[in-house]
Amino acid sequence: MTSTSPGLTTLVHTTTVQERIDSAINDLLRSLPDPERLSAEQRRGIIARYTAVLEGNFIYWMTGAYLSAKSEDARSIIMENLHEEVRDSHPDMMRRFALAAHAAPTDADAAAVYRDLTRVRLFIGRLSGVQILVTMGFFEGFIQQFMSYLAGLAELQGSTEMEYTDVHGVCDITHTQELFRALGAEMALDPPEPEIDLYEGVNLLQVLIRTIVHSDSLDLKIA
Repeated sequence: MTSTSPGLTTLVHTTTVQERIDSAINDLLRSLPDPERLSAEQRRGIIARYTAVLEGNFIYWMTGAYLSAKSEDARSIIMENLHEEVRDSHPDMMRRFALAAHAAPTDADAAAVYRDLTRVRLFIGRLSGVQILVTMGFFEGFIQQFMSYLAGLAELQGSTEMEYTDVHGVCDITHTQELFRALGAEMALDPPEPEIDLYEGVNLLQVLIRTIVHSDSLDLKIA
């Protein structure tokens, strides 16, 4: 009778997670509306709602990943990501991108994403290391592939300020790879219980992203 080494088991699990996340990202990308067929206000809304979510939350979410991680390898990888976000002032980069596209978030934009954004915040607040790393691996992977679409929206709005999309279209490739490496280290040290839904945060983020993109057509009512 042969046994499987813990390292090989972790690799298999991480690969399975990555494959499922890639599929979820592809599903979201296929659902994006054609920018050319959107009105200027619809394009503005997507950029503004995205900004309302990313500008004040991404570093917070990644900090949650750092606080919840038990593996030193995982913590080191997350800290490097946070260091880059803070050092290069990515929130300011995001804000300049939105302003140049005449898409600074309004109260209505913030209200449109509030419910789904709150659910993600509360999920992060539970500080479950493996679950958060799966979630952030998904989000970094989505952002990297979403950047060309976001840049296209801004260009149609008359903007030439593309530092945010240019930077994240490149750096998030490495960030995604490194987060999956962090996930492998965390799963090896602190394997999740079988009943844990590894994709809970991914599912919450998918709902939030769909709200960002399709809020105008969903006619959301915020309680």
